[in-house]
Parts: sequence; C-alpha cells; structure tokens
Amino acid sequence: MVSKSYGWVDAVLALIKKDLIDECRTRFAFTSIILFAMTTLVMVSFSTGAFVLDSGLHAAFLWIIIFFSSMTALARSFIKEEEQGTARILKISTTPEVVFIAKLMFNLVMLLGLLVVLYPLYLVLMNPPAANNNLLVMLFLILGSSCLAGTTTILAAIVSQAGAKHTLLPIIAFPVLLPVLLTAIRGTGLALVGNFLNVVLPDLIFLFSFLVIIVTASLLLFPFVWED
Repeated sequence: MVSKSYGWVDAVLALIKKDLIDECRTRFAFTSIILFAMTTLVMVSFSTGAFVLDSGLHAAFLWIIIFFSSMTALARSFIKEEEQGTARILKISTTPEVVFIAKLMFNLVMLLGLLVVLYPLYLVLMNPPAANNNLLVMLFLILGSSCLAGTTTILAAIVSQAGAKHTLLPIIAFPVLLPVLLTAIRGTGLALVGNFLNVVLPDLIFLFSFLVIIVTASLLLFPFVWED
C-alpha cells in the first residue's frame, strides 16, 4: 500500500495504477460505460433516423448519453473499496487528499476513454452538422466531462456509505450537474454550427469556474466524508 512518507505525486500515481490494474483485471467500469453508451446511441440513431436534427438536439443527445453512461460505473470508484475491504487500509496508509485526487483522475480517464469511442461513432451514426470548429467541440466535451468527473467523485464517496449504493448516484448527481449539462449542451451546439471563441467564451468560463469550485470544495469536504 501507499506510505505517507512518499511524495503526494508518487502516492497519487500509485493509487491510479492500482485502480487501472483492477479495471484491466475486471473490465467492469469501462465495459459498462461503453456498452450503455453504444446501446443508447444505436437506439437514438434508429429512433431519429428519419428526422433532420439541428445542432442543439445533437448536442443534447450527446450529453445525455455521456451523463447516463458515466452514472452506470463511476460510483464504483469508492464502492469497490468498501466491498473489497480496502477502504480501511487506504484510510490508514495515505491522506484523504491523495485518495480523492487519484479517484478523480481515474474517473476522468474513464470519461475520456468514453469520449474517444463515443464521439466518432456519434458522428457516423447520427450524422450531425459538420462541425466547423472541432477544437471548440472537443474543448466543451473535455471540460464538461472534467466537471462531471469532479462532481461524481465526491458524490460517489458519499453514496458509498449509503445502502442503495448503485442507484443513488444518478439521483443526487443530476440536480448538481444540471447547470453543467445545460451549459455544455448550449456551448456544444453553438460550436457544432461553427461559432467562434468569443461567442461561447461565457459558457467555457462557467464550466471552468464550476470545475475549480467543485474540486476545491471537494478537497475541503472529502476528509470529513472519507474518515467518517
């Protein structure tokens, strides 16, 4: 296990490595996310195939798939520690801040992996308007996913202490993430039709500010949640 005498960077990397090895062994989280996303995407594609959707609807469908796909597995970042009995070992072997940052980075890796698979398939199956500003679209996807990962990580730590662990996260995450989802949908829709940075800058600033606030607040609150 990770020793407190290690530098915090080494400790974070060690915990991320542990989670990645566990994931490679079980393939539960990433497989769940991908299968849910692919199933939902195919269903949406068949349902809307006869219609021409505008950029706003494409952005909404894309973010709805990202949100609900992530909810299927990201809660396990802490639930598995409770189920495997390793949570107590982590509590006595490293600091809460190290645990939170490692779990946050692991969840972010999962979401970025989802984007790498989902977005190209979305372009093929849904045929949205050709994005005239692909860099802005990717920026919204990455920044919005970072906000989702930051919020989900602290909420997953909270629900891991509850009874209905696997069903509780989407219920409490949705109202917290609603402003993020609405902003990401609006910004992604604008980027898809080729708007420039000056048009979507307020949305980017909001997402970045939310990310900074949620991560800062989580780092302050996590020791109380984790050591309870």
